Amino acid sequence: MPFLSRISHPSLLDGTYLQHIPSLNNGLRLCLDSNVTFFVGENGSGKSTLLEAIAEQCGFSLKGGNRNHNLNTGHRFEGYESALAPYLQLAWSPRRINEGFFMRAESFFNFASYIDELAADDPRLLRAYGGRSLHEQSHGESFLSLFNNQFESGIYILDEPEAALSPARILAFMSVIHELDRSGRAQFIIATHSPMLICYPGATIYQFDESGVRETSYENTEHFYLTKSFLDNPEAYLRHLMDG
Repeated sequence: MPFLSRISHPSLLDGTYLQHIPSLNNGLRLCLDSNVTFFVGENGSGKSTLLEAIAEQCGFSLKGGNRNHNLNTGHRFEGYESALAPYLQLAWSPRRINEGFFMRAESFFNFASYIDELAADDPRLLRAYGGRSLHEQSHGESFLSLFNNQFESGIYILDEPEAALSPARILAFMSVIHELDRSGRAQFIIATHSPMLICYPGATIYQFDESGVRETSYENTEHFYLTKSFLDNPEAYLRHLMDG
């Protein structure tokens, strides 16, 4: 049973930009029945907005990190940075946990810089990230270094972690997920565009689109069937795109 078992909010979003996000503006009730949950949908569909709100409710900085990384820039919405966080209701089973990590690919550079600043006073901190600065590693190496050295137990909220990963490293990341999933010590909630990542066995997948949020299978996501269709016959797609 996952630690975070239900995510919900009422339809009370008038007066904020959230009312213009179809997947969020009519209320929400998501049940998390597995240790790995994926949010999929087009950019702007609301998946990252929900992920941020979950992270902030868990006490994580929206700039990335765990509860000890104080990177939030300021509170704007009833004590929160995220506009959705004040409305969000999280149900925990069997207990609430405080350990974990929030990572967003787009702000990873700033997080790496923050770790370097701390390590300037205490170089031992880099041991938790593979023994050297994240900036001294390639983007993909630094992501996997974070996953392999920081992920042990807790709730891991990740926004497009595949952004810096090659296909081979996506498979390596799936192995990290599997080890922690199998141990029962960790839960993952991941917003992604990766057709490979969403094939993780037993994962719960929620599709965000104009009609709302619904549970689906990886075969029925646009990410998967469009990628598969293209790879099955790239010539046909390219001919249509370039000759049309």
